[in-house]
Amino acid sequence: MANERILLVQLADIGDLVLTTPAIAALREAHPNSQIDLLASEHALPLAPKGLVNRLIPFRRGAGSASRELFSLPNLRLLLTLRARKYDAVVFFHHFTLRAGVFKFWLLAKASGARRIIGLQNHNIGFLTESIHDEGFGARHQAQYWLDLVALLGASSRARPAQVTRESLSERVLPAEGRPTVVIHTGSGGYSRARRWSAEGFAAVARDLQQERGAAIVLVGQPADYGDQVENLLEQKPTNLIGATTVPQLAEVIAGADLFIGADSGVMHIAAAAGTPVLSIFGPSNPDAWRPWTVGGRATVLSSGVECSPCSYVGHRIGAREGCEARTCMKLLRPEQVLAAARSLLDAANGDAIPTTKTIAETEPPEAKRRLKVLGVPVDAITYDSWMRRIGSWVAAGAGARHVCTVNPEFIMIAQGDPIFFNILNRAEICVADGVGLLWASRHLGAPLPERVTGSDGVPLIARHAAQHGWRLFLLGAAEGIAERAAAILREQQPQLIVAGSYGGSPSPSEEDAIVAKINASGADILLVAYGAPNQDKWIARNLPRLDVAMAMGIGGSLDFIAGAVPRAPQWMRARGLEWLYRLLRQPWRLRRMLRLPRFVLAVLRQKQRRPAK
Repeated sequence: MANERILLVQLADIGDLVLTTPAIAALREAHPNSQIDLLASEHALPLAPKGLVNRLIPFRRGAGSASRELFSLPNLRLLLTLRARKYDAVVFFHHFTLRAGVFKFWLLAKASGARRIIGLQNHNIGFLTESIHDEGFGARHQAQYWLDLVALLGASSRARPAQVTRESLSERVLPAEGRPTVVIHTGSGGYSRARRWSAEGFAAVARDLQQERGAAIVLVGQPADYGDQVENLLEQKPTNLIGATTVPQLAEVIAGADLFIGADSGVMHIAAAAGTPVLSIFGPSNPDAWRPWTVGGRATVLSSGVECSPCSYVGHRIGAREGCEARTCMKLLRPEQVLAAARSLLDAANGDAIPTTKTIAETEPPEAKRRLKVLGVPVDAITYDSWMRRIGSWVAAGAGARHVCTVNPEFIMIAQGDPIFFNILNRAEICVADGVGLLWASRHLGAPLPERVTGSDGVPLIARHAAQHGWRLFLLGAAEGIAERAAAILREQQPQLIVAGSYGGSPSPSEEDAIVAKINASGADILLVAYGAPNQDKWIARNLPRLDVAMAMGIGGSLDFIAGAVPRAPQWMRARGLEWLYRLLRQPWRLRRMLRLPRFVLAVLRQKQRRPAK
């Protein structure tokens, strides 16, 4: 398609445009004589490398919905301009995640007049003429997705560096040579402030680098990024360039530094493109999708390894863009960890990106693990006996905490609207089928589960095995005094049982540090948490990396049953799967919650893809 007109569309933020430049460079290399135009957000366009495209076309982002942005006067003129240029091909560097946004891209495709419309295929985007399959956020790095996309136009999909336009400042701002220069960006862009690390953390790292290495610290970003707070915490004043540069000038400043430290942001991607060693801190966002794109450069990704991270841009969902109130994924990253990584990057001569992730050694019995997906939520085909064997292997191995979730239809329906809970259920070590509705669903989906495995029956069973094998329990949650009463009753039933501790507390983020310390000091092997769903599993997921237990499990109202505060259904009702009815009769307020059950049935009946357990 020599000498044809190609329109490239990247309407997202600065970092997204930076990650598109490898694909633009590959396309220009393959089509040196073609007219290649770039439509991008006007605030990001100054970074677009000169020489790769013929025309830069600004798109004005609006405050309204994605589908209504095009109806502003400037963008209506834009549609007419695109129509007049009569493109041969248009390439969309976007995941078609939100249906409202799909309409906007459809209008742009129609306005371009292109006969070839190229993009990622997600939930049957009908206006694409050519596509590659969208495997979800993080299945490939964003930059690699776009390289693979332009390969449809004959370009090479080989990894290559990103590029940014740089512009020198009128006067020298970096310190004189002879000591390392470290640029620190405390912000994360306006899109998600949940990605930010603390000002105190950045200041501690900067202070140690000043003292240890004589480092010159340069603060960059915008006034809203709280970089001024970092400056106020430092005795040796840094060079403060906050709000003092254009974006191309910022790229030039970072290119002259020995190290960049910051959270996931567009500025971090500028640093990687500038060739500066990058230390990036990830919490809610997905490092598999957005880690620094360094081809032949150096970068380290730090993340806390909490089970609920990442919670945004996972699979085909945007998810929890602002994370959660606790922000434990960021709080658990300590200054000494960041400092150690900074030292390594300053000392290293070369190397590739080094993503840091939490892993747990595989020490389970070599038994088959079958898993069924019900509305996207995993349910394990496990029995009580095999579950107890696995707990025993975890306690014996001492290889880190494992999370077990007791899943019922209500949990699954909550997860459909709660991306954090959805991700937690998908990452838990085991999801047992705590609900007769799941037995029905498994049969309907062609992969029958062996039995119902409930938390209410599982807790006394765990206590019995704990008494036999010396496992130590910790009971957390429920109303005041309930955990202690349940502990006393379990000891009466199993005289050899060791209850290492019991505590009510709450799932409040302000209490979790003290509660974790109490649990770890007890020497418990198994933690049972009764905060109710989904709070109990979110609490476990946030704190799993720092819990010195073998297993943590949410148990809902099980402690109330054991303590006698709430009676359980008669055995004949439990055997017939009618425990839900008994609880509804005793607690009519549960009716609103029970309305999720018919919605669950309808959703399972509509589930198109039936896959065998694996």
